[in-house]
Amino acid sequence: MNFLSKLFGPATPELDAAAVNARLDGTTGPLVLDVREPHEFTGGHIPGARLMPLGTLPQRMKELPRDREIICVCHSGNRSRSAARHLASAGFKAINLRGGMIAWSRAGLRVRKGGK
Repeated sequence: MNFLSKLFGPATPELDAAAVNARLDGTTGPLVLDVREPHEFTGGHIPGARLMPLGTLPQRMKELPRDREIICVCHSGNRSRSAARHLASAGFKAINLRGGMIAWSRAGLRVRKGGK
């Protein structure tokens, strides 16, 4: 274990937007967990994403599936990295969307506006 791993814990698995999109095309794709605030979510989110703001995650983890991969997403990838790290430490299969919704949008991938 190197110095940074000892200091910050194990590296958080990450995927870029294209890799996440490819996984979503599967029949039993991962759960996309959007950890932004509600006003950010309604401004544009990945279709099918579930909103769970980062501040509510510790209290709501019991609502998440343990038998399914969870892709965490936020605006830029920082909050979602924290969420993925927190979920992974609790035994979930969590992955961060590198670059968040900024990267998703830049890749030209579909974004849904409004609530669900």
